[in-house]
Amino acid sequence: MTAPDWAARPLVLAPMAGGPSTVTLAAEVARAGVFPFLAGAYLSPQRLADDVAELRSRSSGPFGVNVFAPSPDHPSMLEDARAYAAKLAPWAAAAGVVLGEPRYDDDAFDAKVEVLVAAAPAVVSFAFGWPPAEVVARLQAVGCQVWVTVNDPQEADWARELGVDGLVAQGWEAGGHRGGPVDSGGEQLPVRELVNALRARSDLPLMAAGGVVSGAAAAELLELGATAVAMGTVFLACPEAGTAPVHVDALTRRDRTVVTRAFTGRSARALATTWTDLFTEAAPAAYPHVHHVTAPLRAHGKATGEAELVHLWAGAGHAEVRALPAAELAALLVAELAAAKSR
Repeated sequence: MTAPDWAARPLVLAPMAGGPSTVTLAAEVARAGVFPFLAGAYLSPQRLADDVAELRSRSSGPFGVNVFAPSPDHPSMLEDARAYAAKLAPWAAAAGVVLGEPRYDDDAFDAKVEVLVAAAPAVVSFAFGWPPAEVVARLQAVGCQVWVTVNDPQEADWARELGVDGLVAQGWEAGGHRGGPVDSGGEQLPVRELVNALRARSDLPLMAAGGVVSGAAAAELLELGATAVAMGTVFLACPEAGTAPVHVDALTRRDRTVVTRAFTGRSARALATTWTDLFTEAAPAAYPHVHHVTAPLRAHGKATGEAELVHLWAGAGHAEVRALPAAELAALLVAELAAAKSR
């Protein structure tokens, strides 16, 4: 296994669970000099193992895998999700969709840990919750670096106690779910301020993330002290990504994003839609219970191309997305970074 050389490859393909992340996307960006991540969330353990094996067959370089650590399951979450489902039901019925049942699951966490220990990718990162210390130790024992996602500078102190190797510093601009261990529901630091605060508080390596869509913007974060910079939204429109066509079409047609729990019960940045306008205030903090409630409606929206029924995850820089082949876009970003650093 090859360890990551962040100095040589500081640009990172962020993991984008639920469809956009594909093995082909990871392999193509790696070919052009970007460090790739696979998204392990929402996959079966066997599918995750298959994806890791396929990427290894297509790329000889190091890569990372991201998984969701189990979220807390408070007794009130089930009832809160049921109450939210009752509010959504008439809207879903108008679309001809029956909502799902709220329930808790841990996304097969233990089985995925076994897959990752056996596969030993260069990096394993965690979002939503943090892994037990025993899991961190097992992964490190087989040569994996273990990184955790933070949204608040104080979380760096917990990470140090856990003994991880690095921090994914996810700023407020980031698309998709807030990945830190505490879903406060309130506004958090933008990525530049978060990197500055973490650098002052911790000497762990930092992977900055949040609204970065150009090599020049990445260069600014590296100058602030980030070790690497993760980019997700910028790759959503690549043909190698598994992004739904309705999602790709909306990226440059809509001009507003919002952080909402309306789709899954966990705060996430998405393009504003009728759904977010109508139900953001009503949505409870109840992940994954709400995720299971709304899954049939969101799947219907993807299948029919009804953007108002889809979780259109997008970072603050979505309007600058370039619909280019992945290797071409990755090479362009690498060149932009080199040019910015040479100035």
